[in-house]
Amino acid sequence: MAVKDCGGHKGCECERERLYRRCCAAVVALILLVLFIVLVVWLVLRPHKPRFYLQDLSVLCLNVTPPASTYLFTTMQATVAARNPNERVGVYYDQADAYAEYKGVAITVPTRLPVQYQGPRDASVWSPFLRAPEGGVQLPPQLAVALAQDETAGYVLVDVRVDGWVRWKVGTSWISGHYHLRVNCPALLTVNDGRGSYGANTGGGTGYFRFQQAAACAVDV
Repeated sequence: MAVKDCGGHKGCECERERLYRRCCAAVVALILLVLFIVLVVWLVLRPHKPRFYLQDLSVLCLNVTPPASTYLFTTMQATVAARNPNERVGVYYDQADAYAEYKGVAITVPTRLPVQYQGPRDASVWSPFLRAPEGGVQLPPQLAVALAQDETAGYVLVDVRVDGWVRWKVGTSWISGHYHLRVNCPALLTVNDGRGSYGANTGGGTGYFRFQQAAACAVDV
C-alpha cells in the first residue's frame, strides 16, 4: 500500500490542496446559504397580484347606425376597485390607463388614472370617464352590424380594460422594478331592460343601458 508523502515541497502542495478544498467548500456553503435566504424571503414576501373588481359601468351614450354609418359614439363611466392582498408588500401604480373594448376593438381612447400607492391590505377606487375620440370610432362593417344586432337583442357585452405599470415596495426602502399590469373586466349591459332596441339603434337615454352585476376582473402581472 502506497503512503502519500507530504514532506518537503510535496507537503506544501498538500497544504495548498487542503486550503483550496476548504475555500471551495466555504464558497459553495455561502452560495447555498444565500439561495436558502432568497427562497425564504420569496416564500414569506412573495407579492400576490392585486385584485380588481368592476363595480359599475354607466353608459351615457352608445350609438352606431349601420349601414348608414359605422362610426361609434360612446361615453361611459366605469367604477373600478383594486385591492392589495399582500400583508407586507405595497403596490405603486405609476402609470395606468383605462379604456373600453367591444369584441377586441377599442371603442374609447385611454383615460389616465391618478398615480396611486397601495399599502398592504389597502384598497383604491377609480371612476374614470371613457369616451370615444371626437368624430367617433370607425368600426369594421361586420363589427358595427354585430353591435347593432346585440343592442336589438337586448344585451351588449363590453370589456373595461386597465393597462399600466406597477412596482412592489417591501419594508421602508426596497422598491422593485416595473411590472406590466393588464386587467380585463367584462361588463354585461342590458338594453332597454333586456327588451332591446327593436331595430332602432338610437343609443338610448337614461337607464337605457344597465350594468348587470359587479364582478371580479382578470389580472395579469
